[in-house]
This record gives sequence, C-alpha cells and structure tokens, in this order.
Amino acid sequence: MKHHNTLYHYTDFQALDGILRCAQLRVNNVLNMNDAAEMRHFMGGLCRAILRRLETEGEYRLMGTVRTLFREELKKEFFYSAYAACFSFLRDDAAQWERYGNRGRGICIAFQEDLLQRMTGGAVTLQRVFYQDDMTGHELTEVFCRLIRAGADGTDPALRKVMQDAWLRSVAFKHPSFSSENEMRLVVSPFGREFLDVKPGYHVSTERIKKYYPLDLHTMCTRAGASLEDLVTELIVGPESTQSTSILQDYLRDLGLDRLAGHVFPSRCPLRRLPI
Repeated sequence: MKHHNTLYHYTDFQALDGILRCAQLRVNNVLNMNDAAEMRHFMGGLCRAILRRLETEGEYRLMGTVRTLFREELKKEFFYSAYAACFSFLRDDAAQWERYGNRGRGICIAFQEDLLQRMTGGAVTLQRVFYQDDMTGHELTEVFCRLIRAGADGTDPALRKVMQDAWLRSVAFKHPSFSSENEMRLVVSPFGREFLDVKPGYHVSTERIKKYYPLDLHTMCTRAGASLEDLVTELIVGPESTQSTSILQDYLRDLGLDRLAGHVFPSRCPLRRLPI
C-alpha cells in the first residue's frame, strides 16, 4: 500500500528521538548496513558486463586491462562509500518491521516525499533504488568500453570521472532479491565534493565505532520554506511495541509537535513471531 507522496522510515525509538527532539537525521555508511555488498554487487556486475562486451568483439587483450582496473578500484571501496538513510514506499509492512523496525518493537516515521526532495542538493540526493542483476544494457557499460578501446587506463581523467560516476550510482542499486522493499534512499556522497557543509560524527558502542553524517533537519526544512511537522506527517507504533500511545503523544506535545501528536497510530500488521 502506498500513500501518495509519502516515504516510510522504519527504526527504533532512540532514532525517533534524534529526528524529532534533536532535529537530526543520521545517514550511516552503506558498508555497515545489513546489505553491505550492494555497492560491490553493482561494480562487479558492471565489470562482468564490460568483459562480456569485449569478449564478443574479440578484444581479449583489453579484458585483462579491465580486470586489473576493477580489481584495483574495489580496493578503494571505503573511500567511495556513501552514507544513506533508507525509506520505503510501503506503509506498515511486515518485512520492513522485521528487518528495520527493531523486529516490530520500533516505530515507522512517515516523511513527505516532495519536501524531502526539495531539501536535497550538492552532496545530498534522494535516489530511487533499482534492483538489477545484469548490467549488460547499462549505459556505463558502453562508456567504459569506448574509453578502454581508446587506450584509457586507470590514470586517465575521463576514465576516473566515469569510475566516480559508477560509484555514485552503485548506492542506488541492490540485488533483485531485495526488490520487495520498494526503497528510496537519502544519500550523502562525501567523495569528489569540493564542499560538504556537514561534518561527520562517530557512534561508539561496546563493540565498534561507526561513522555517520548528521543532517540538520531544522536548517534543511527552513531552506525549503517548511517546518519539521511539514516533513514528518505520521507515526505508526510497531506491532510488537510496548509503547504507550498516550505517553508518546505527551512527548510530542512537549516538543511542540501538537499536529503530529494527532497522527499517531498503532500498527495493524499481524506480525507475531512463534515462541522459541
């Protein structure tokens, strides 16, 4: 079920507090997500598509050049890694609750898509995720083949620019097995940008340190001529959450979010796990 112009972010209550009380949306390194192989999936698929094209043309010598180029490029994965916040077009969806909504004990936050799009710019983009396995027909395959045939190597400026474009696009591609997620991503791509006015932060847990970029929602909304309540339009409490609706509404009113307090709903998703 898609509500027109609405994107849904499934998360936990700590993240909700960061978004509403601190007006901060954290975009996390894609390499830390549970589907971290997606950027490698895109780059690997692109490499295979280029090799197939060159093989059909009998350009066997150039195939070795391409293998070396991509092998060296994949070593730079962290430098090119993007940061993202994930949204779905699906409201109150069982799979989303299970994967991203703290196993149904979290919260689903509704965002106004058109406003979120107006808030982007520069290193921040809103991208629809595409689910594809075969890159044979992708436009970058032909671009790479043309440059390789012309003798370009890893130091060629034109080839470096196309490779950077490939990394930028890789964050919006996922394996087809994830297609049911129907996903959009708010992406920060720090690399290759002369100016990014967001400084990274670091979350330290007992097990590891994670890097993220905190986006200032108040500033972004103001620039778009809107408020936080224009951006966040609804909250859905998870199907297995013990959260009191009345306390959540008091919390919202104390934050000055009276309008949002009137749009808090319990999930109707029949997500019930069997006892172990």
